[in-house]
Amino acid sequence: MNQIISITALTTISALGTSPEAVWNAYKKERHFLTVKPFENKDAWVSEISAAARIEIASLQAEETKYKSLDQSVLYALYASRKALEISKWGGTADFGVNIGSSRGATALFEQHYKTFLEAGKAATLASPTTTLGNISSWVAHDLKSKGPTISHSITCSTALHALLNGIAWLQSGMCDKFLVGGCEAPLTSFTIAQMQALKIYAELESRVEANKNDKTIEEEYPCRAMDLGKKRNTMVLGEGAAMACLELGRKKHSLAVIEGVGYATEPLTHNISISTDAQCFQDSMKMALGVLEPDEIDVIVMHAPGTIKGDLAENRAIEKVFANKTPALTTNKWKLGHTFGASGMLSLELGVLMLQHQEFIGVPFISNAEIPQKINKVLINAVGFGGNAVSVIVSI
Repeated sequence: MNQIISITALTTISALGTSPEAVWNAYKKERHFLTVKPFENKDAWVSEISAAARIEIASLQAEETKYKSLDQSVLYALYASRKALEISKWGGTADFGVNIGSSRGATALFEQHYKTFLEAGKAATLASPTTTLGNISSWVAHDLKSKGPTISHSITCSTALHALLNGIAWLQSGMCDKFLVGGCEAPLTSFTIAQMQALKIYAELESRVEANKNDKTIEEEYPCRAMDLGKKRNTMVLGEGAAMACLELGRKKHSLAVIEGVGYATEPLTHNISISTDAQCFQDSMKMALGVLEPDEIDVIVMHAPGTIKGDLAENRAIEKVFANKTPALTTNKWKLGHTFGASGMLSLELGVLMLQHQEFIGVPFISNAEIPQKINKVLINAVGFGGNAVSVIVSI
């Protein structure tokens, strides 16, 4: 990076809440936010947005008739993007870019249209325009009245951080002054869950227990054991949500945090997750993000750690190789809110920024960090997707 980038707003919607205060309070609690949901094939652990958040999302559809035909992934993006613009004070200008990605896009709506096609033999008029990946950014740009570049993409689970990389590139090129970047995902459908189960990476329900009767939810102590390097089975759990960041060139007085370094790398496809046993892609992306920084300047790493045996171990080995002399404090949020696919990287960035702001480390139940930082100056965030598309981002305040 040739110039620092400021994050002037960071808004999310997930099982943890819809405001920075609610999200931080959720991180402070020693419990997960995963529940059991019935699907056509069988029940499964998932992470859903709250009932209150669903009411807020439904209100978006009530505003305009044309919003009624949109998938939940688009509505989550609209909701988070509006809040981001409100915080950043960009409302008076239309000169900003939009880059929002998603791993799967309009998942439920696509499946619904395809089911209708199989039954009726013809497709609905809006089947194509409301399920193309580009409709997410396009609807957000329309809703916010943006006249800058509008971009959509999917780079699976590292999608949101790739959107951030792209926004930085536009800003540093001088072609744009402001960029809204992020990711969204609404993947909780029977078919999507079945696909993850077919890969043998999804958390099982075998040891679930009934929660307190007053709670009315079914919970297990820790269904997703992300970063438990001694686990004997895969424990990934899917979640839904969206996360948006407003980026501006240079260090701004009103910034929440600044981006000091970014890195990216890709590994050749060799198997279903395409990450080597020591995650060479992460080694390369972290080294690139560090640039001239010394490894021991990093206080915390927010790992991708999806809760799979191979994925967690490979990333941990990569960290050991890059930070051989002093491993930073390690954490992840997927044991709490599941893996939100294309939105996950930005939700991890949110955790990193919150720890910087509150100067408090949020750990995981499965590991004991040798040394918890007394002061958090720099946090590195990792994300990787199918195809070994790794991204590493360093933030500070």
